[in-house]
Amino acid sequence: MVTMGQCYYNETIGFFYNNSGKELSSHWRPKDVVVVALGLTVSVLVLLTNLLIIAAIASNRRFHQPIYYLLGNLAAADLFAGGWFVRQGLLDTSLTASVATLLAIAVERHRSVMAVQLHSRLPRGRVVMLIVGVWAAALGLGLLPAHSWHCLCALDSCSRMAPLLSRSYLAVWALSSLLVFLLMVAVYTRIFFYVRRRVQRMAEHVSCHPRYRETTLSLVKTVVIILGAFVVCWTPGQVVLLLDGLDCKSCNVLAVEKYFLLLAEANSLVNAVVYSCRDAEMRRTFRRLLCCLCLRRSTHESAHYTSSARTGASTRIMLPENGHPLMDSTL
Repeated sequence: MVTMGQCYYNETIGFFYNNSGKELSSHWRPKDVVVVALGLTVSVLVLLTNLLIIAAIASNRRFHQPIYYLLGNLAAADLFAGGWFVRQGLLDTSLTASVATLLAIAVERHRSVMAVQLHSRLPRGRVVMLIVGVWAAALGLGLLPAHSWHCLCALDSCSRMAPLLSRSYLAVWALSSLLVFLLMVAVYTRIFFYVRRRVQRMAEHVSCHPRYRETTLSLVKTVVIILGAFVVCWTPGQVVLLLDGLDCKSCNVLAVEKYFLLLAEANSLVNAVVYSCRDAEMRRTFRRLLCCLCLRRSTHESAHYTSSARTGASTRIMLPENGHPLMDSTL
C-alpha cells in the first residue's frame, strides 16, 4: 500500500516499475532480443569509432588545436554514451556532455569564421576551462536524480520511462536539449549567411570566381548534415521524454522509448562521421593508425610463424637405432 509523504528507499526496482506501469519482464521476448542486438551493435560501433578519433587527435600534432580538442571531448562524451548498455546511469551524463560540446563546437566555429581564421587561436587554458565546464554541467545534471530529483518520496510524480525519476526532471532535460538545438540553429545559420555574403563580395571583385558555388554548396551540405543529424536522432527521444514529463496519459511512450533512445545513441556515431571523417587529414590519420595496427599484427604473426618453423625444424633431427644423428630428407 502506497502512503502519501512516505519515502521508499528500501524498495526494489520492481516496486517502482509496477508503480509506473512499466513492465519488468522476467524472460526474453523477441522485442527484447531485437533491442539488445541493436543496442550492442550501435554501442560497439560508437566505442570503436570514437576511440579511433581520440587516438588520431592524440597522435597527430596538426590536431593540437582548440577545435580538435573540442572534437576529442565530443568523442570522449560519445565514448561513454556507447557504454550505456553496461551502465545506463552513464547515459544522461554522457549525452548531456555530448550535446553541450556540440554547442561549444558551434560557438567556436562561429568565433573562428568571424575572425577569418582557419583554426581558432583560443588559449589552451580557456579550452580546458570550457571542457571542464561542459563536464561539470553534465555531471551536475546527471547526478541530480540520484541525490534529490527523484520520486522515491512522491510516487505520484514518477515517470513511466524512468520509474525512479521525477517527471519534472525529464521535462527539464528535454527542454534544455531543445534550447541547445535552437542555439545551434541560430549559430550555424549566422555562420552560413556570413560566409555567403563574404564569398559574394569576393566574387564581385573577381571576374570569375571558380570556387564560389563549390564553397557555398559545401557549407550548405555541412550545415544540413549537422542540423539534420541532430534533428533526426534527437527529436523523437526528446518528444517522448517531454510527453512523459508532462504526464500525457493517452501517449503510449513505453511502446517506442527504447527505439528512440537507441536513435539518440546513434547520434554519437553520426558525430564521428560528420565532425571527423569529412576532414581529409583526419581520414589520412585513420588510415595510418589502422595500417599500423594491421602491420603490428602481421609482424607478430610472422614472428610467431618463424619461431614455430624453427621449432619444427629442430624436431626433425632423428636419431636412428645406431645412435648417429641423421637429417630428415625433407630438410
